[in-house]
Amino acid sequence: MEKKLPLIPLFEQFVQENYKGRRLKPDGYRIKKATAYNYANTLKLLREFTEQTGFDLRVRILLKNNPAILQAERNYWKKFYRKFCYFLYQKKGCFDNYVGSIMKNIRTFMGFLNRERSLVIGDYHKLLYVRKEEVEIMVLQTKQLQFLINDQDFHRSLPSHLKRTKDIFVFGCSVALRFSDLFNVLQRDVSYVDDHCYLQVKSIKTQRVSRIKLPAYAVAIVKKYKRQKSISSKLFPAVCLRQFNKNIQAIALKAGWTYPLGKTRSQNGRPHEVYKVHSRKETYRFCDLISSHIMRRTAITSMLMAGVPETVVRQVSGHSTNSAAFYRYVSFSQSYLDQQINRLHSLYEPDPISV
Repeated sequence: MEKKLPLIPLFEQFVQENYKGRRLKPDGYRIKKATAYNYANTLKLLREFTEQTGFDLRVRILLKNNPAILQAERNYWKKFYRKFCYFLYQKKGCFDNYVGSIMKNIRTFMGFLNRERSLVIGDYHKLLYVRKEEVEIMVLQTKQLQFLINDQDFHRSLPSHLKRTKDIFVFGCSVALRFSDLFNVLQRDVSYVDDHCYLQVKSIKTQRVSRIKLPAYAVAIVKKYKRQKSISSKLFPAVCLRQFNKNIQAIALKAGWTYPLGKTRSQNGRPHEVYKVHSRKETYRFCDLISSHIMRRTAITSMLMAGVPETVVRQVSGHSTNSAAFYRYVSFSQSYLDQQINRLHSLYEPDPISV
């Protein structure tokens, strides 16, 4: 007789396995705390879903290869997927990328039950589709970054906490580090060789080591903050991500980067316009959408647009050879290159007046 087990207690055990470091990645490293937190958030949504809908969330141990039972189980997981998606889209207002990440977490959990708990529950997790949406990459234009680097009058007009944020932001736009890596840079990670300044950092997320030569303005920022005696001290003062993003947005507002920027997200593959104030159909501005992610994107895109070979850019950014995320930057920079080539082609087109 097939046995049914409630899913929520099993998912709770799964979350604890990740938090306590008992579950390891295929390479033997511990699961990152941020990943464990994402699993815990998925658990929270599953609890809320069962409470609001009364859906009997469980897994079935399949002891016999009975076609009727297998088909019933397939129908059960299709029904769960349909109802849970409705809950996430309609009740929670989620979009495709977020729903896809939740489904990916559930698939990982069910694979964990199969492989590491030896529970024969089938491969029905493959019925939970992981939707993805390509979100437009936001980067600083060259003139914008030049303004932040060189305009001393603007710098002096900022309060002290925004001056610090601007320095760190400019540095981040130059070295292609993730936010977590940027604020874990130690003073000893900065070294000098033949009067040249280098930054060498190991990524927390990928464990890849990147080494980059710093431009003069970034060296000036290093010297400005490298005042503590201990080489093990962190280079930049700590600030939480939320406050850092608020500071960046305040800087962009003061810089006058208030031009409207539409924001579109997909639900079930259908695009939806997202407004800053939905009741007034108020469109987002550039200064509203700027965040810490733009630092890494700006650095990578700037290098590609400048003609730096992809292999070199990957070495600096820490992306793997076949990284799908990296090729999004390549695609973005290709549109820039096409614009430049089109300008060249226009030189050889006939003058419409003389035709």
